[in-house]
Amino acid sequence: MDYSFALQQLVYGLTVGCLYGLLAIGYSMVYGVLRLINFAHGDLLMVSAYIGFFGIVIFHLPWPVSFAGAIALTALLGILIDRGAYKPIRKSPRINALITAIGVSFLLENVALVTIGGRPKSFPTPGFVSGAIVVGDVSIPTLSVWVFVVTVVLLTLCMAVVKKTRIGIAMRALSRDMETVMLMGVDKDRVISFTFALGSALAAAGGIMWCMKYPAVEPFMGVIPGLKAFVAAVLGGIGSISGAAMGGMILGLAEVFIVAVQPEWSGYRDAVAFFLMIVILLTRPTGIMGERLPD
Repeated sequence: MDYSFALQQLVYGLTVGCLYGLLAIGYSMVYGVLRLINFAHGDLLMVSAYIGFFGIVIFHLPWPVSFAGAIALTALLGILIDRGAYKPIRKSPRINALITAIGVSFLLENVALVTIGGRPKSFPTPGFVSGAIVVGDVSIPTLSVWVFVVTVVLLTLCMAVVKKTRIGIAMRALSRDMETVMLMGVDKDRVISFTFALGSALAAAGGIMWCMKYPAVEPFMGVIPGLKAFVAAVLGGIGSISGAAMGGMILGLAEVFIVAVQPEWSGYRDAVAFFLMIVILLTRPTGIMGERLPD
């Protein structure tokens, strides 16, 4: 593998890794507060993609307005899912919440299938992400630059919210000792709803950028990215925001470089993610940057 080829694959790997990382952060945030694996999280990517698609194609909204609207409406949907599906079973055994999460995922997919149809729709890619920047023998797609910049900005804002704001402090406190925090007067449901909204907004941003890279929208498009984002969260340390972002990067780079080095293994690309998850669970169950959280 020559130098320029390796750099080219690095660009592709970081692009995919950023998208996995945005989704993985939502998994980690919800798990950190509720100890819940929200398997409906990947389908929020699909919802945001459809909202963005209809905003541009049907309502002829400008790209920034459609992008912002998709993020806002998906965040609202995250709150509705929490209030409608998860809040009524807060005190139930965790297996109930897990089954409910799977049910919500199937519900979102099949509602989209029945109301919109299963035929993939071509996502309109804006002109400002087309083209590439050529540096020597390396071609850097403009979309890759945008994905990286947006991911860094959103990750920085997310970390600032969690570390610097009162509701972010409440989120971290709930993840440690929910009962004590409630005794101190913190509105648990408000904090949990905010966590779902923030995680869903990140998934929406990831969904829009995912469609810019893979411009086809269909009801089951969030299944594989959602599963891989879960793997990224486990790899980096589920419950850790920075760990989830790092896990996404590692997973994206691993997928791209394995196919680049051994093209005949391209059919096993998706299996790489689950192999990495098995290895990390066997060797370091808390993930690379994770820590053991209280039960």
